[in-house]
Amino acid sequence: MFPELSQKQEYRVGVISDTHGHLPKTAATRLSSADLIIHAGDIDTPEILADLKQIAPVVFVRGNMDRGVWASHLSPTEGIQVGHVWIYVIHDLSRFDLAPEATGFGIVISGHTHCPHLSQRSGVMYLNPGSTTHPRHPSPASMAILEIREETVDTRFIDLERNRPLDDPL
Repeated sequence: MFPELSQKQEYRVGVISDTHGHLPKTAATRLSSADLIIHAGDIDTPEILADLKQIAPVVFVRGNMDRGVWASHLSPTEGIQVGHVWIYVIHDLSRFDLAPEATGFGIVISGHTHCPHLSQRSGVMYLNPGSTTHPRHPSPASMAILEIREETVDTRFIDLERNRPLDDPL
């Protein structure tokens, strides 16, 4: 899909979800240094994808709020290799129906809950960046940045309301 994502030693991946038709300026600024943007669904308007594609290559999935003709071609899941790491993207983790550790995926990215979350199970990282526009209390509007080096992944959440790292992802 993106040959340039297998030729470098280090990658910066911006991860967002639940934009619901609006891309905050702080998110766009944070994404401007990304090699890749992953949008985990609930895009709501095709303009968001057009805006993101002006910043960096984009992988996206359809969320439950992505309706209409423009969204009919959006896949509910995507898989992508970034360097040595395979990433699986789905909007609603409750619809996840495969064993990522058996298929080689090292990261599963989802959205839907509007709350940032990071956990590890059976050697697989599960990441939800939260919502860039409609956070659920007590979470702020947020996104995540993945720094991928070889098979090492560092994750940082960004509090978009304060434009700084989110110290305690819930």
